[in-house]
Amino acid sequence: MVNLVRNLDRRVINTAFGVVYGFALLMALFPPLYLAASGSTAPVFFGIPWAIFYWIVNAALVGLALSALYVVEHIRGEGDD
Repeated sequence: MVNLVRNLDRRVINTAFGVVYGFALLMALFPPLYLAASGSTAPVFFGIPWAIFYWIVNAALVGLALSALYVVEHIRGEGDD
């Protein structure tokens, strides 16, 4: 797996993570998605209303993508020391 990451073109990595960050940005900034989730008859997940769970999922997506990008850059030796 490490060799696969090292051999990937930088453009492929930027595109893959750009799609993930773009999706998270779309989730955060596109009002109809949030408004559809914030209805009064919205379900409850783990005791949390869907509208709040929506933002938790979005934050987790960004956090996991950022962590994954850090790991990829560390494997490729591109990070700062």
